[in-house]
Amino acid sequence: MSQEAPKIEVIASPEFKRRLKALTKRYRTIYSDLQPIFETLESGIFLGDQISGTNCTVLKLRIPNSDAQSGKSGGYRLIYQIIEPQRIRLLLIYSKSEQENIATKTIREIIDSCSDE
Repeated sequence: MSQEAPKIEVIASPEFKRRLKALTKRYRTIYSDLQPIFETLESGIFLGDQISGTNCTVLKLRIPNSDAQSGKSGGYRLIYQIIEPQRIRLLLIYSKSEQENIATKTIREIIDSCSDE
């Protein structure tokens, strides 16, 4: 008898949507790079390293960029929050080749702006 795990609800913050839209103009394969990650997150497997200093569970994940051919180090960074066991929020995405690390303060500001949802 197999029990199917409930699917995790994945929602995107307005900031994530805005940044993703901007990245699609430069990187044509971004959706195919992200699709396996989204499927993994929806299945309940949380990947990445925890970011401290945010007062909640926030993880940063390195994703290879097929357009850049530089592996994970020059790929995308996806930052997401585990709101509750069955719900996560995509907070940010950026290309490591275009931007350095995101300050914890910025992440907290995005989380605070999403608390109205």
